[in-house]
Amino acid sequence: MELPFDINLENRVAVVTGGSGVLGSVLCESLAQAGAQVIILARNKGKIDRVVERIKQNGGKAYGYSVDVLNKEDLETVHQDVLSKVGPCSLLINGAGGNSSKATTDGERLSLDDLTDQNQQTFFDLDPNAVEGLFNLNFLGALIPTQVFTKDMVDQEQATVINISSMNAFRPLTKIPAYSGAKAAISNFTQWLAVYFSKVGIRVNAMAPGFFLTDQNRDLMFTEDRELSDRANKILSQTPVERFGKPEDLVGTLLWLVDHRSSGFVNGIVVPIDGGFSAYSGV
Repeated sequence: MELPFDINLENRVAVVTGGSGVLGSVLCESLAQAGAQVIILARNKGKIDRVVERIKQNGGKAYGYSVDVLNKEDLETVHQDVLSKVGPCSLLINGAGGNSSKATTDGERLSLDDLTDQNQQTFFDLDPNAVEGLFNLNFLGALIPTQVFTKDMVDQEQATVINISSMNAFRPLTKIPAYSGAKAAISNFTQWLAVYFSKVGIRVNAMAPGFFLTDQNRDLMFTEDRELSDRANKILSQTPVERFGKPEDLVGTLLWLVDHRSSGFVNGIVVPIDGGFSAYSGV
């Protein structure tokens, strides 16, 4: 990968939750290329190992842990192992998250016919347990790792937390009320943390990606014939740059936010990286 600009993260330890995914893995690789020792936390060990191996093949340093970000006890165990192997964390990227089909409506708007259609999942049919699980993954999945790893950062120079929000936090999408709400919570939490940590030297900001093609949404974006779906075409029609984001589109913002020389006075912001989607009114 060619970085958009050079920063020096040598001797810095970067912990990335959700670091084995399509977007998270690119964030991990870019941090490693800038010199950081990257700690990848995710669930799927096979995916983790592949990212670690790519980083090592390119001359970087990386370690992987299969762990549930909602299990504080297991995270504390990982934390102690990281301390013993590479030292204290100075960069934390909270990238773990996801959506659930059981917390998603089939239609964009409710019609009277929907109420008698047994094949339609309406707002009234959303599974409260799925909504709770989604909020836990997206919100507690950022809060708990922050509790564990920012202990290392207190009064440390150039310590930074970056949360991964979403442009859904600015403008909620149809069909996914729980996911949109959870990401709005992440943006609010980012601002709260930035104030709370302001006297101990920890900056907290967030990145809010727009529409990027990932393993999670690929089936929604394409038909069985590999044509763009109606929803995908609707998304592109509301995105001024008229394309989906590429994982590499996140790297410049990430490097800017973690580099104290570039953004040392930037604290408590949420940066949309969405091709203008959140700015476009549709007319």
